[in-house]
Amino acid sequence: MTIKVLLADDQALLRSAFKVLVDSEDGMRVVAEASDGAEAYELARATAPDVVLMDIRMPGTDGLAATRMISEDPELADVRVVILTTFEVDDYVIQALRAGASGFLGKGAEPDELLSAIRVAAAGEALLSPVATKGLIAKFLAQGSGADGDGGPDAERLASLTGREREVLVLVAGGLSNDEIAERLTVSPLTVKTHVNRAMAKLGARDRAQLVVIAYETGLVRPRV
Repeated sequence: MTIKVLLADDQALLRSAFKVLVDSEDGMRVVAEASDGAEAYELARATAPDVVLMDIRMPGTDGLAATRMISEDPELADVRVVILTTFEVDDYVIQALRAGASGFLGKGAEPDELLSAIRVAAAGEALLSPVATKGLIAKFLAQGSGADGDGGPDAERLASLTGREREVLVLVAGGLSNDEIAERLTVSPLTVKTHVNRAMAKLGARDRAQLVVIAYETGLVRPRV
């Protein structure tokens, strides 16, 4: 199956470079190019891509707004947005993850990293490296996003999860893959996948990246000091 990619960046030269790279890879093709967020959203509706490579800082409608528009559109529920940024972690990236992005990638990434990111996103996985995840934790704490752990609204948000689902959520937030979680809990990867999918359904998360965000926002996961 061919992975359909939409490129959204206001720099035509960068879009051209990405297009050459993606189109040269077997099983991938660029189906559309956008120079701003509004155009990206309209082209996403028109072409139904599997993955959108989205620059954040664009004139007019920026990538953050476009990501939110895509994630809130029921007809685009299967579209995954990967944020392209010149910084590994910044406030815009955090907002984009909250808006529904599946992860992010630095513009200075190697070609193989970009192609791998597209495959990972298309498969519904989260693009959050351990380094990036640590940066996100620091940002959440700086913004006071963690819960106080006193049984408030955030605790209620997790009330629908079973004990095992919470345990799996903690491990997902730690950046572990299904196979790694399965080994840690001595269960099958399929069982882990089932727990992850149930947690996503109960918490209204689009993918694993959203589970990571929820884990930190609710205070279920806290960084080691």
